[in-house]
Amino acid sequence: MKPLFTNSTDLDGMREAGRLASEVLDFITPHLQIGVSTEKIDRLCHEYMRDVQKTIPAPLNYQPPGYPPFPKSICTSVNDVICHGIPSDRILKSGDIVNLDITVITEDGFYGDTSRMFLIGEPSILAKRLCQITYECMWLGIAVVKPGARLGDIGFAIQNHAEKAGYSIVREYCGHGIGKVFHQDPQILHYGRQGQGEELLEGMTFTIEPMINAGKRDIRTMPDMWTVKTKDRSLSAQWEHTVLVTATGVEVLTKSDRSPPIPEIVKHKFNVI
Repeated sequence: MKPLFTNSTDLDGMREAGRLASEVLDFITPHLQIGVSTEKIDRLCHEYMRDVQKTIPAPLNYQPPGYPPFPKSICTSVNDVICHGIPSDRILKSGDIVNLDITVITEDGFYGDTSRMFLIGEPSILAKRLCQITYECMWLGIAVVKPGARLGDIGFAIQNHAEKAGYSIVREYCGHGIGKVFHQDPQILHYGRQGQGEELLEGMTFTIEPMINAGKRDIRTMPDMWTVKTKDRSLSAQWEHTVLVTATGVEVLTKSDRSPPIPEIVKHKFNVI
């Protein structure tokens, strides 16, 4: 069942969940430094959620059918890891790029899901460009969201921008409906054709989270059954927001005081608030 919120209490619950998820990323940002382990990043995020926010880390022990329980509270995907990287004793070094994927569950049972890319030390120009283009892709997808638009419009906007830059779209993973359930319909593909797919309705909440590879789109899954890497070992980047379809357009739920600004390419093309 698709999440479709029409009353102010539920909408405020989703807004709170989104804000709290984003604030975990605000909190952890200063700790993303050369020499820190992804295990420590996970522990700090877990403690902040548990002790400060009173939220629950949704990934911890999350177990879809056919998977082992996810053993950590956040996902840390470094360099050629596309998604679902498991925090470990891996030490971040200068030149790394890393995605932190955060999902919290509030005391009222609402889920907030978001992710950001972080640059460690001085990454290459190519790595910086990949992260920037991926960020633009996410926002270009967000900018077309409004009642009456189609899911294919989102995918087309993302795919068109990524492929013009010479990058490829991961197709095995996508955005998803979210509310009081972590993952549900509709599936938000990050590629597609304009005017095709399910129509967007006011009150729908879902994530837009493109995974963009510097090389080919092919993936390989590690023996832990969670960690997904690029098959050609090229770099991969991902950004994610949870959004709400409003009466007139779109509201980004996973924004906070320290969220990165909307990219100029979106400001110039669309009227996004």
